[in-house]
Amino acid sequence: MSQPASRFRFASAPVSWGVEDNPGPAWEQPYERILDEMLSGGYTGTELGPYGYFPTDPAVLEKALSKRGMAMLSSFVPVPLSDPSRGQAVLEHIRQVGALLSALQSPLLVLADAQSPLRGNLAGRVPVDGSQSLRPEHWRHVGKIVAEVERVSAEYGLGVVFHPHVATYVETPFEVERFFDSVSATRVGLCLDTGHCVYGGGDPIEEARKYRSLLRYVHIKDINARVLGEVRRQGLNFDRAIAAGVFSQVGQGCVHFPAFFRALVEINYAGWMVVEQDVKYGEAAVPPAESMAASLKYLLGVVHELETNA
Repeated sequence: MSQPASRFRFASAPVSWGVEDNPGPAWEQPYERILDEMLSGGYTGTELGPYGYFPTDPAVLEKALSKRGMAMLSSFVPVPLSDPSRGQAVLEHIRQVGALLSALQSPLLVLADAQSPLRGNLAGRVPVDGSQSLRPEHWRHVGKIVAEVERVSAEYGLGVVFHPHVATYVETPFEVERFFDSVSATRVGLCLDTGHCVYGGGDPIEEARKYRSLLRYVHIKDINARVLGEVRRQGLNFDRAIAAGVFSQVGQGCVHFPAFFRALVEINYAGWMVVEQDVKYGEAAVPPAESMAASLKYLLGVVHELETNA
């Protein structure tokens, strides 16, 4: 399968093979095999995944990518944005990741707040009134550290987009709005993740339209509405929700992708989109190579119909 010429291009990421932020059994998977499975599924680009899973020697990683004709697009980098004591460590990590991305000629760094146990336990159930959100002094620090992240990233030729993420302090539409208010002095854009948006109580179409001037990157995920309902009813934390299958194969969940892509066309979005299905390693109902290939086939069908009827 190959991707036809289109305003949209699709990439994948190691998270769909269960490669989480911290080393574990999933990290024992040969990275070459994951790249091969992405390629066989039709993907022409990838994200870095957690720093240290793919080779950190740019010459080694560039050779592996070039051999497959794949692009390295970005890296998802979760850091504790609201903790003033971690500021220096955050910037050191940005430099570490930035140097590798720069050597691979990647254009973007995808910033996110780090997950925390408190927010993980509230995932999908954060009060809409902001009572469990950051206080004003914390938001002021977020603005300062994100400005520093942007400055450091620019040293490596990288733009910065922010990824609102379940189980962090920037999960709900209210918190996304507070975040962008706090970083209004920067050029940081939005990475809209359709699955995390729904999980956090938002509507991807509404968020895309609201932040049309800031939308620079998209993560495509789908949500199993029945599982999400049970997650909320039982009060499951984020890790248990993933294990329960809250993220479905794309096209089998509740996100209305035909309408979402129509909205993207209306706001003139074009570019890369990263297709993901967060799973627990070894627990996926369908092997990642199979589910990711099927997700891309579905998305290409949606885009083909949209562009044919344009």
